[in-house]
Amino acid sequence: MAAQLTSILGDLVSVNHRLTRVAARAAHGSESPAVWRTLSVLLTSGPIRLGELADLSRVSQPTATKLVGGLAARGWIERTSDPADARVSRTSITDAGTAALIAWRTELAAALLPYFADLPAADVETLERAVAILRDRVEQTERQDASPSPSSSPSLLAEPRTAELTAADATVAAR
Repeated sequence: MAAQLTSILGDLVSVNHRLTRVAARAAHGSESPAVWRTLSVLLTSGPIRLGELADLSRVSQPTATKLVGGLAARGWIERTSDPADARVSRTSITDAGTAALIAWRTELAAALLPYFADLPAADVETLERAVAILRDRVEQTERQDASPSPSSSPSLLAEPRTAELTAADATVAAR
């Protein structure tokens, strides 16, 4: 079972990257994927320091500095003083940045729609279920990474979530 799951997860990551590239090409996106990844990180993480942002966005700190400068100039993010240490700033997404990210995700989903519009209802339900499972596992991992404790052990593969998604949740999750 573990070997089969390892193979499936490897395929999932590979296909996800390919799907993202297909969607970006179909949507005729001109922004760097790092822009959208950075905004996504800020949307889910809240205000964070530049080093954390670089780490979570999987870019170098100089690249994160350049991204933050460009995004701040557009009004998509803002930098504020860290209340715990005035020498440090925290970066957060603005309402305009959130709107830009949502618009891009909507464009991606619309660009992919022709490739998936003919799926039978059962396959759409399978995708909804897969998205729910993946979202749950990613959220669990992010929570564990945010607050590691010596007694915590990864139990992410124990039980899948059984809650059903609404159609709106599935649409947002697919982005």
